[in-house]
Amino acid sequence: MTYVTSPHSGDTPGDFGRDLLSNLYYQRGTTLESASAQDTYHSLALTVRNRLVDRYIRTAAAHYRANPRFIYYLSAEYMLGKQLDQNLLYSGTEDSAHRALEGLGLSSSDLDALDVEPGLGNGGLGRLAACLLDAMASQDIPAVGYGIRYDFGIFKQAFQDGGQVERPDDWTFYGNPWEFHASDDQQTVGFYGHVEPLDGVRKSWVPGEVVLGEPSHMLVPGYGTSTVNIIRLWRARAARESFDLSRFGAGQYGEAVEEIVRSENISKVLYPDDSTELGRELRLKQQHFLVTCALRDIVRRFRLRNSDWDDFAGKVVIQLNDTHPVMAIAELMRMLVDEEGLEWDRAWSITRRVFAYTCHTLLPEALETWPVALVQRLLPRHMEIIFLINHLFLQEVAARYPGDDAKLRELSIIQEGGEQRVRMAHLAVVGSSAVNGVAELHSRLLAATTLRGFAELWPGRFHNVTNGVSPRRFVRLANPRLSGLISERLGGQAWLTDLDRLVELEPAADDSAFRERWREIKRLNREDLARHALAATGVAIDPDALCDVMIKRFHEYKRQLLRVLHVVAQYHRIRRDQVVDVVPRTIVFGGKAAPGYYAAKRIMRLANTVADLVNEDPVVSPYLKMVFLPDYNVSRAQLIIPAADLSEQISLAGKEASGTSNMKLALNGALTIGTLDGANVEIRDRVGADNFFLFGLDTTEVAAVRERGYDPRAYYDRDAELREVLDTVAHYDKDIVDDLLHRDEYLTLADYRAYVDCQDQVARAWRDREGWTRTSILNTARSGFFSSDRTVRDYCRDIWHVTPLRIDG
Repeated sequence: MTYVTSPHSGDTPGDFGRDLLSNLYYQRGTTLESASAQDTYHSLALTVRNRLVDRYIRTAAAHYRANPRFIYYLSAEYMLGKQLDQNLLYSGTEDSAHRALEGLGLSSSDLDALDVEPGLGNGGLGRLAACLLDAMASQDIPAVGYGIRYDFGIFKQAFQDGGQVERPDDWTFYGNPWEFHASDDQQTVGFYGHVEPLDGVRKSWVPGEVVLGEPSHMLVPGYGTSTVNIIRLWRARAARESFDLSRFGAGQYGEAVEEIVRSENISKVLYPDDSTELGRELRLKQQHFLVTCALRDIVRRFRLRNSDWDDFAGKVVIQLNDTHPVMAIAELMRMLVDEEGLEWDRAWSITRRVFAYTCHTLLPEALETWPVALVQRLLPRHMEIIFLINHLFLQEVAARYPGDDAKLRELSIIQEGGEQRVRMAHLAVVGSSAVNGVAELHSRLLAATTLRGFAELWPGRFHNVTNGVSPRRFVRLANPRLSGLISERLGGQAWLTDLDRLVELEPAADDSAFRERWREIKRLNREDLARHALAATGVAIDPDALCDVMIKRFHEYKRQLLRVLHVVAQYHRIRRDQVVDVVPRTIVFGGKAAPGYYAAKRIMRLANTVADLVNEDPVVSPYLKMVFLPDYNVSRAQLIIPAADLSEQISLAGKEASGTSNMKLALNGALTIGTLDGANVEIRDRVGADNFFLFGLDTTEVAAVRERGYDPRAYYDRDAELREVLDTVAHYDKDIVDDLLHRDEYLTLADYRAYVDCQDQVARAWRDREGWTRTSILNTARSGFFSSDRTVRDYCRDIWHVTPLRIDG
């Protein structure tokens, strides 16, 4: 492979300023004097991007020469965060860019405000995917991420009368300067149609509808290395002949573009509402569209240097991030058997060795299934393949468990009884070489409960890979003040790629001068948050108050409702005692609820209602404030996390797979109040039990409560404070209280008293500011394990079996 070095690679402010003006002139067609803010921002982004392109070309050349094993990461979502600040850091041009902009009379902060988060993700699943791509590049792992280039992200969140209002996230309205389009490298994706026999198990699928997948890619640079990988995103396009000119000429304008609209709807929005039959069909279309485009591109890349299919599993690992891309198993089998003519057993051996599957849930209702009738209609050949995979698999099960029909029903890929459904998690386990959970507790429960039968059948296939987060994004970029103090103490920034070095901060916890500087940084960060909260909500918060944070997707099992109940309890305590020895506290909420998840949206409305109650009370508000910051995303996280003193991780034990906000907050010195759930267990083990506020039932106790018959009403009857709280809540939303008293699926009332008492411990600890600061420092010092770099190393060692390929220069 030949390549040339970019002329746009100088490191001085003069070089940077010259190249910025060149992009302004030749890419935007304007001058500095007449440029709009968007002109200048795009020119700045291109100037930074060009400095990464040279590294990307050298990376591609090295990969071509070495022909290594690649990791292909398939995910329905990515929460990449803003790209400008990250790429300035990773390209080593932060200082030069800021000085060049200053010399040109331009404001760095004004231009940074124009940088838009790519609307490719929603929550922890997408953020984990972004952190892992970052870590793979930073550790020189050959990798490509695959996803969908959604025209609109999940949604922009606003509040109206306390309730969530969803607005379109048109994140590419002004274009996206960070991506490269490849309109001439399209893939063809089929739907519907019929199947014709060929020979043996080979069939010919004749689709009834065809759409095109148009790729673009964004650069994924590594930190402290020359490696630059890519994330390849696919946008649905109609075939060229789809526009009906005759109908348009007849004035039937809507009908003329009907096929174009139907095709392009596939990549229109992340997670279309699946409460209708059409919505479910569109979601399945999205999933098939993603995996077909990705697999064809993976095969194209494989064939650049290889031709023998027996080498495929040695060059390709495909990591399935949850069940959304699992249809890739059936699609690869179709390609190998029907298109490439491989025998079934050979194709199945290749397929199982290629795929690995990450399961992100323990909730049975969250394990994706699809109606067989829908799959048959939309993907008829794939349904035949799934049926055959299941038939052969059940023969294997029957041989292992003779006469055990219950075991066959338990493990079958096809769920029987009532409507037949395809169990995608079962297909993922059967069709892969490795299955992993994302925290020690989650992986243990996954093998013991959710996927128990498979773990008994293939114990060696199950692994744990605890999640991690990027210290570059969530410490260096999010918390530059703290990052600077850590680098000063540790003698440089090597800890950003070796987070275990944070343990060297432990002696500083006993240094009073260091503790004072740590506290001052926390206060400055809280001042930043207070300014944002005032602008976003109109609520003035005290930067000296304890900053108590709960930032995560709204879901009943995460128990934001429990947090709200404690706020109501504190409200009554302050009013009743007329302020006696109260610890001032600011409660910060952030998070979105799925548009169709009405129970979660009801809790969200209640949270805003309680916030109004607290904030508008002249007796209570000087000591207790509550703000719900709208439109939570990576940028909001980067603002909230550095300011946090207390991290709320209060899900019912056994429900949270891992969590990553708990890791980000601990890394930034927040103390955790939490249950023994998800990665909380590992955080507590590492930071020390004395530095973690533990409450609530553990998984064994949860099971015992359910087994003996849970009566939530009994907790209401015997706890006067809880009764007062729920009676207050009933005044605003009686349905929520009725649900708690008669169902309470997530044992909120069972854990209420332990939670409130633990919050009293938090208040007592906060009064000892030196002791609190010491514990805060130890939380950071002992959280090095939770780096996404370590997560990737675990994947490489236990599942992917790949080694780094260092890029020269």
